[in-house]
Amino acid sequence: MRTARIASALLMGVAVVAYSGWLLEFFLPTGVSPVRDPAEALLAGPPVFRVLLAVSGIAFLLAGPPLHRLGPVQWSARLSSISVSAFGALVLAQAAYPASSTVLSSLLSVVLTVGVISLVLWWPPGWRALAVAGLVVVMATWLAVVLSRQLDLFEGVFTRIQLVVRAVLFGAGGAYAFIKPAPRHVPRG
Repeated sequence: MRTARIASALLMGVAVVAYSGWLLEFFLPTGVSPVRDPAEALLAGPPVFRVLLAVSGIAFLLAGPPLHRLGPVQWSARLSSISVSAFGALVLAQAAYPASSTVLSSLLSVVLTVGVISLVLWWPPGWRALAVAGLVVVMATWLAVVLSRQLDLFEGVFTRIQLVVRAVLFGAGGAYAFIKPAPRHVPRG
């Protein structure tokens, strides 16, 4: 159990830091507008963005199995760890195929939404409130990204806010796994 906690914390930490690699755009010349251009446009720029995204995808993918061992034995907890690995697989695909990035970004939002809903179903009350708030923010940012694409206004701003929200939620999930490991069984009531 201790090994799973350490492995999940390390992998989630690497995943979140690498997923936040887009912040390097403020230090590297990219030719991408943080206001108008979606964050995915960075993948066509310097290779560091694709490399960091790939590292992030691999770390998320590998974090799923140790998280699977930490959660309680119930479908909603299992869905949480599966969604982390699925998110990683999609992030890895996004790094490999940046031309399909907009479609993959939408799929990432779906997987993240499913994962956060699963947390709402099994996290204890204090943490559950965080998951509910996270779900609201995920849905709001997803809507903002969709509307900004339709209206061609501030797409860059909203896609970057979406990346921050994703990183914060995964950071909170990793913290939960490390700080407060769940019981191995579900009490029957």
